[in-house]
Amino acid sequence: MKLIGKLVIGIIAGILIGLLNINFVTQFFVTIKDIFGQFIGFIIPFIILFFIAAGVSKLGNKSGKMVGATVGTAYASTILAGIFAFIIAITVMPLINATERSVPEEGSGVEGFLALEIEPLMGVITALAMAFLFGIGIAKTNSQSLMKIFDEGKNIIDLVISKVIIPFLPVYIAGIFVELAAEGAVFDTLQVFGVVLLVAIISHWLWITIQFVTAGTLTKQNPFALMKNMLPAYFTGLGTMSSAATIPVTLKQTKKNNVREDVANFGVPLCATIHLSGSVITIVACAVAVMHVLGDYTVPTFGEMLPVIMMLGIIMIAAPGVPGGAIMAALGVLTTMLGFGEAAMGLMIALYMAQDSFGTATNVTGDGAINVIVNRFAKKEDGSEASNSSEVG
Repeated sequence: MKLIGKLVIGIIAGILIGLLNINFVTQFFVTIKDIFGQFIGFIIPFIILFFIAAGVSKLGNKSGKMVGATVGTAYASTILAGIFAFIIAITVMPLINATERSVPEEGSGVEGFLALEIEPLMGVITALAMAFLFGIGIAKTNSQSLMKIFDEGKNIIDLVISKVIIPFLPVYIAGIFVELAAEGAVFDTLQVFGVVLLVAIISHWLWITIQFVTAGTLTKQNPFALMKNMLPAYFTGLGTMSSAATIPVTLKQTKKNNVREDVANFGVPLCATIHLSGSVITIVACAVAVMHVLGDYTVPTFGEMLPVIMMLGIIMIAAPGVPGGAIMAALGVLTTMLGFGEAAMGLMIALYMAQDSFGTATNVTGDGAINVIVNRFAKKEDGSEASNSSEVG
């Protein structure tokens, strides 16, 4: 059974257990939720440290201009996608009737059997600073021994995510919904989140259109023809829920959009790692929804949210290539910059996983648009170099 099916079963089971509200059983699931939430918080800095350091260290052997153009374009797309999602979310959320809604609060209601605190070894910002320090250092010095350490560390954390965290998520999500149901807030929460998921998916489609209209305008190509060529990548991403697994299809379809082979061969695999505009749209929209639903949060202003979106764009470099990897990496930003607690984290994971396939499809389709834009930059640079050569001759 696919992960999304297991998560749905976990949500339904959690609701039923919470509604029955048998004290011992309810406390048992809340205890599991609390401990697993602490473990996720412990792992987050390692995700950021090893994945970003390993990724940045590999950029040293590439052309500086090509790296700059691809990374800059991908980052701009991710940031603008987050801003786009935030504007839509703060516009839509007040339209949802909240006057009669029961609002759960962080740290209130059912308590577990024990309070186990697993302190992270470092903060998220410290992990981020160390990742760039060592990543850039390895790229500049070509230190094979350090590169091997970070690559092996990345493999270990990837194993923990794929073999421990992801398989246990249905139980964790069940614990979240046991608590919500026991507090009488579960149906109002589900009603709001159903609307948010629909808004997120529509936002994905709108953002894909914006990306290709921009790419088509810059390269004087028909944007809808470009989008049509990328449809196989979209549907492959929808099925695999993995940008990495979709690379062969994305690469093939990107070349059909008149992107040079050398540009596509470099840009598509790189964008699969650093360009997650669809994921950021979902994370931002769902974060606004969670703050709207839970009683202890105030939705930030645009000025307050912009640094969060910019940090998410950087953190997405650390997103593991597994289903739900982006939200695992983003939890560090949400907890430190927005103050999300365990209930908010659990709801974010449940929401994100419910649409993960659509977010991944948006990511890989957008990679095609990024490479069309970078291809124009590469052609311009080649033309400039050719012109300079003829002048010299």
